[in-house]
Amino acid sequence: MNRDTGFPVADAENDFLRARRRQVLSRLAAWLRRQPDDVNIMLPFDEVVAALSRTGERRLGLQVITLDSIVGSVDRSREFDRRFRPTSGQVRERWQRLALAARRGESIPPIEVYRVGDMHFVVDGHHRVSVAHALGLKTIDAYVTEVMTRLSPGGIRYRGDLLVKDYRRIFLDRVPLVGEARRAVSLTDPWDYAELAESVEAWGFRLMQDEGRYLDRLIVAQRWYDEEFVPVVRMLRQAGMIETQTEAEAYMWVACERYRLIRTHRWDDEVITAVRESKRR
Repeated sequence: MNRDTGFPVADAENDFLRARRRQVLSRLAAWLRRQPDDVNIMLPFDEVVAALSRTGERRLGLQVITLDSIVGSVDRSREFDRRFRPTSGQVRERWQRLALAARRGESIPPIEVYRVGDMHFVVDGHHRVSVAHALGLKTIDAYVTEVMTRLSPGGIRYRGDLLVKDYRRIFLDRVPLVGEARRAVSLTDPWDYAELAESVEAWGFRLMQDEGRYLDRLIVAQRWYDEEFVPVVRMLRQAGMIETQTEAEAYMWVACERYRLIRTHRWDDEVITAVRESKRR
């Protein structure tokens, strides 16, 4: 707990002023470091579950959760930053009332949260989370509802990360990879997912023309992965052409270069040699 002068009312007031000062200094530090605008913004629950595609939920009841796992809000509250520090003086009266009760020995009532992966989003209890942070607590009681999603929430830290997840979700609607194939095809630029989807659909169209029959998206996706992606990635690894990028990023770059250089959809040693030489130049 922060400094205790023996005057709980004054201490609660000072707790709020310190929290506000830390919020202002944090915002200034982010500006000086030229960090993205979203580093101190809460993750919005609705945008997260939309990007990940919500599939269901279940109530887990009362649990003890860590304060650091609480990263966002259901109602997109702008009254607090990512660390639940007050962003203005509008919440002061209620905030100090809760801080005063805590300093007098009263326990902080449980909050209500949604859980997505290892992240928690506050439904009710923003002020209580803020006070708990300010008083140096590490955990808080919470009624937890777990939300299941189609995509893994792993890798989400800031609001900007949601764009990649959203484009990946759309990509998997168009190219419904499963299992290992789903895990293997990964991109860092969200727009690349749209370009790759176009490429796979074009590959599937050519496949259907060759075989003279209709193939659904699931079959096209699996055959593209087995007959196109895996063999090409193997060739690129043997040629030492996969460096810091993901396998999917290497595949996309080489596929574009192949067609730009020699106008073909085939893969062989001549193609790989031509692309490798163009990279050296």
